[in-house]
Amino acid sequence: MASKDWDKLASDIIAEVGGPENITGMTHCATRLRLTLKDEGIVDDAKVKAIDGVINVAHGGGQYQILIGIEVPKLYETFEAQVKGSGKAELSKSDAKDGQKKDIVSTIFGTISGIFAPLLAPLAGSGILRGLIILLTQLGVLVEGTSTYTILYSAGSAVFYLLPVLLLISTAKRFKADPYIAALIGGALIYPDFVALLNGGANGSVIADFFGIPVVLMGYSSTVVPAILAGLVYSALYRFLDEHVNENLKLVIPPLVSLVVMVPLTMIVVGPLAVWAGEGVAAIVNWAINASGLISGILVGGGWSVLVSFGIHWAVNPIMINNIAEVGYDFICPLTFACNFAVIGVALGVFLKARNNEVKSFAMTGVITIVLSAIIEPTLFGLLVNNKKLFGAQIIAGAVGGAYLGLMRVATSAFVFGSVTTFPAFVTGDMMNFVNAMIGLAISTVVGAVLGYAFCRKDEVLA
Repeated sequence: MASKDWDKLASDIIAEVGGPENITGMTHCATRLRLTLKDEGIVDDAKVKAIDGVINVAHGGGQYQILIGIEVPKLYETFEAQVKGSGKAELSKSDAKDGQKKDIVSTIFGTISGIFAPLLAPLAGSGILRGLIILLTQLGVLVEGTSTYTILYSAGSAVFYLLPVLLLISTAKRFKADPYIAALIGGALIYPDFVALLNGGANGSVIADFFGIPVVLMGYSSTVVPAILAGLVYSALYRFLDEHVNENLKLVIPPLVSLVVMVPLTMIVVGPLAVWAGEGVAAIVNWAINASGLISGILVGGGWSVLVSFGIHWAVNPIMINNIAEVGYDFICPLTFACNFAVIGVALGVFLKARNNEVKSFAMTGVITIVLSAIIEPTLFGLLVNNKKLFGAQIIAGAVGGAYLGLMRVATSAFVFGSVTTFPAFVTGDMMNFVNAMIGLAISTVVGAVLGYAFCRKDEVLA
């Protein structure tokens, strides 16, 4: 579709998935429309795939996932309006309870993707800018301490400084609470006067109180978990107030009570617990990678495409974002690059061997798409999932490249998706980090291309 008719695409999808009455939940991530359906059995995957504008479908995490591409937010806006406008998508309370029991996994992954999806663009853009700043500084083009450096550094780092605010806004939107009040709660956590209470002390210092209640002080700038948990609690409180407060008082009471309750509650209870929990999870993951980078590289590099296939890779993304925000680097992100470049390699192998023009065109389009945007789903679902040998070739190539990256402890200085355009994320104080990254990704690509060529049939056709 050269110029997509989002209204038609939305209505076509709604019709093929059983109508609004069969949809009990909906959200989207970076490339997929994710639906929770009452009965997936009545949906014909082939008919959904045949809709102009749909790339593929997948089932995972209790959701019916429709691959659209990076323009999925445009579709979702129209899709949501059509479903809700029909008046048939509202669940009764009993249906909602049953749905929650049956779709806990779906709810968890839907929530994670719904919260983080709106932030992917600012995180990716800022990450690339930070990498370029490091590179330009090493080349002598930028000099630390100059106003030019400070302005660019501020532009690249603002997203991490404001992460609690952005996550609270995103969480509030996800749960239908006022995002502007959520922003104030997040803003209070990084407000200069509150930050000054810590006065150079370590996280966990008890050097303040709230009406005599001890306050465990934490630095919340760049944190992930505290904002999400605070957003969940705030959203529940806001919805309760919205239901029970008289209409004439809604302009004042919900925001007042939300701020008076949530800011102290977050600073005294939610925030410290969340910081410790986040640090604990990150420590466990990073310990596993430090204990055996080789095994971690094989598992993540080879298995990432499997997680993507089921749409459950979102559970790992917050860990990477938290690592970048807390310590400034991450060891998991490079291993996802290994997967992406393995897909590139296999697609190149298919392009070189297949004789069918449609297959060759699809494979090369996939290569270009991943190189420029890191979106592997079209190639994954359109070419590899339907051919077990090619899918296995990609897993092997990703595991081999990931093993090298893990063994060399390659890190990224930003949370980004694996493409050529995001290579600046590998620029750190150690130039060998970049060199080893390029070697590892070359291994994934070459192994993928060799195996893709070997396993592809000359008469290969698209399924």
